[in-house]
Amino acid sequence: MIHKIGIVGYGGMGSYHCSGIREKLSDCLEVKGVYDVREERQQAALDDGLIAYGNLESLLNDPEIEFVTIATPNNFHKPIAIEALRHGKNVICEKPVTMGSAELKEILAVAEETGKLFTVHQNRRWDRDYRIVKEIADSGIIGKPYMIESRVQGSKRVLQEWRGRKENGGGMVYDWGIHILDQVMWMDKSPVREVYCDLFSIFTKEVDDNFKAVIKFESGLNVLLQVDTNCFINEPRWHVLCEDGTAVIYDWSCSGKIVKLKDDKDLGWDSVIVYTEAGPTRTMAPRPRETTEELPLPDVRPDWSDFYKNVIAAAEGREELIVKPAEVLRVMNVIDKLFESGATGKSVSVGV
Repeated sequence: MIHKIGIVGYGGMGSYHCSGIREKLSDCLEVKGVYDVREERQQAALDDGLIAYGNLESLLNDPEIEFVTIATPNNFHKPIAIEALRHGKNVICEKPVTMGSAELKEILAVAEETGKLFTVHQNRRWDRDYRIVKEIADSGIIGKPYMIESRVQGSKRVLQEWRGRKENGGGMVYDWGIHILDQVMWMDKSPVREVYCDLFSIFTKEVDDNFKAVIKFESGLNVLLQVDTNCFINEPRWHVLCEDGTAVIYDWSCSGKIVKLKDDKDLGWDSVIVYTEAGPTRTMAPRPRETTEELPLPDVRPDWSDFYKNVIAAAEGREELIVKPAEVLRVMNVIDKLFESGATGKSVSVGV
């Protein structure tokens, strides 16, 4: 069966959804039409062979449309989602889903009331770099992770258009932070105990254009999340410290390696000082090469289209949602705490 979907907002992400659905999901999903407040994007929809609905009500009143994807600026997500749910549509919302956890709770109440499906396009759960890290953690190949560093870095500086405006929910915590936070919280489902966040507004004064946050889980895992828009020498995308080894992924191409502890016998303390380029040391002297081994990264090949396939299966009652509303709410609760920490300059207790 081919289900029909409408898209609200036909900018960069809306057109991305459309092209992706056409390319990979034509056997089960069809984009029937879109609505956008901008005339030029309405024309773009027509040029792409879609219906350009004259207003939101027209799209929502189309009985053929079962699913609605919302790809507008963030501050419009809540009212559109609620209206779509009340029109009997299953709703997929771009991230961040709302401007805070309180707004999300309003949407979830309507979803429960109407009995319709509601989820969020957390597509980066299917990113290859992330899935490699998740496989390393889940498999225990180098033991339990206790420190993970996840960084996204670029150098274009200024955030353009609505992404640089506070009223639209711009800024890097909402733009990239929501993704990399969701990734680690999907990997470690223990409660987040405490967060600390530094927010920077260097070139985009209304919102954060760089941030650094520490997330502490009840499991003992500590995570450093960092997003930079003014970085000209990038650090590794991922650096993962586990009890029996270390993994690194350098960039989006997923080049990297694992170094695993091969011999865990006590190396003891040599009375002889070791001289390195850093000077005399015994604590940081190089480990003998024969006590470690280098392994390749896991060969993981996820596909983002599995997000939509799961949404369809969930709507048909064949599967559980992968991106569950409760998980989205948990992430938004932590996002609220990151902003609180950024404003106060203090660590904030969480407990979700």
